[in-house]
Amino acid sequence: MLQRTSIVTAVVGVLFLASEAMAEGLPDFTELVEDHSPSVVKITTSTEPVARSARPDSNQEVPEFFRYFFGDQLPPNFDFERPNPTPREGLGSGFILSEDGYILTNNHVIDGADDVRVMLTNGTSYEAEVVGTDPQSDVALLKVEAENLHAVTMGSSEDLKVGEWVLAIGSPFNFEYSVTAGIVSAKGRALGGSDRYVPFIQTDVAINPGNSGGPLFNLDGEVVGINSQIYTRSGGFMGVSFAIPIDIAINIADQLRETGEVQRGWLGVEMYPPFNEDLELARSMGLERAEGALIARVFDGSPAQQGGIRADDIILEFDGKPVRRYSDLPPLVGQVRPENSVDVLVLRNGERETLEVTIGILDETRIAEQAAPPEPSSDNSLNIVVVDAGERDGVLVEEVLTGPAEEAGLQSGDVITMMGGSFVRDKEDFDRIVRELPQNGAVAVRILRGTNIVYLAIPTE
Repeated sequence: MLQRTSIVTAVVGVLFLASEAMAEGLPDFTELVEDHSPSVVKITTSTEPVARSARPDSNQEVPEFFRYFFGDQLPPNFDFERPNPTPREGLGSGFILSEDGYILTNNHVIDGADDVRVMLTNGTSYEAEVVGTDPQSDVALLKVEAENLHAVTMGSSEDLKVGEWVLAIGSPFNFEYSVTAGIVSAKGRALGGSDRYVPFIQTDVAINPGNSGGPLFNLDGEVVGINSQIYTRSGGFMGVSFAIPIDIAINIADQLRETGEVQRGWLGVEMYPPFNEDLELARSMGLERAEGALIARVFDGSPAQQGGIRADDIILEFDGKPVRRYSDLPPLVGQVRPENSVDVLVLRNGERETLEVTIGILDETRIAEQAAPPEPSSDNSLNIVVVDAGERDGVLVEEVLTGPAEEAGLQSGDVITMMGGSFVRDKEDFDRIVRELPQNGAVAVRILRGTNIVYLAIPTE
């Protein structure tokens, strides 16, 4: 009996020591929360609805008074003044950047709001001015008229490591100053869309509506990110959340504070995303792994062209930072202030070369225009694009643009074999016949459409 008791005691002692050792290995967040929660603010917004007079979308939207007289049969052009709905309210979080009242949050927290209010942990509420916003990075800078506020301590998202403990403070579902913790799951996540200039920090910290805009702390109590998005299929937290790196957010905040707008760097290249999934292609170009950003096109007059970057170059480093995937490049370029020069390491024909490139100013409209394929054009009065039909006589219609041929029923893929009684053997014949067509008349055109022969009369101008 004594022996059994000793064994049980020994087992309990071992378990106690093991649990104590485990507890010693886990972080204690209590001091961090006490010291830094006063830097976190709750943000509430109000948006006044716009009263509008419009035909209702359904009978359910028609006031009872009108339905009493008309039932489901509304008179033609029925219109009524909708009653003023209540203001739309929003909720989010933020954190104090400076003692004199600058506050950082997400753009989507205050986007479109007519009234923005900030509440401190002591219950004091302020009306906030929106200093500036940057929808592309989802960052907004606010200002309240206050002094001696409890500002956060800034860390570095660049120094953050995967697996490191992090903590979030915010107001999810209006539960003020809730604390959640987790680890850094990954860095440099590209979510696409307008967020392509943000290499997100992925964590497993529980983030829900109301947390947006709040700070992500490391164990030293330094802010390393702004909690911004979650991946969800249910509308709630599913174990994957994303934060904007604080290094990027501060760069944006400084520009908003100085000028009220953000200027991003522009390189002027089009990349080939499948490269990072094609090991054979990478090896054929002199790499052991499919790393880097393969340049498919360099825009005319761009900083890349002026700096010597060419199509088929693989960018391996940009401004001293590695480019492992094509998605790494846009945020690195975007962080560089325009007119600054950076070193770009490229792999060209199996040889590494460092180029100096002076970064330009990002202009989304200009980029869209340059990236768009050129509008098709014709060199003839019929306004059609044709090429030689190949081994057989005739010309192949590649595209029918707006004009008389389109109205007459000519289609892409048709093969024109005769025009105005003359054989069309190739594009040279076609061009000559079209040049000699009389104006304000019509020309009979014999075409081969699949296996069918079709005749059309195309007006001439």
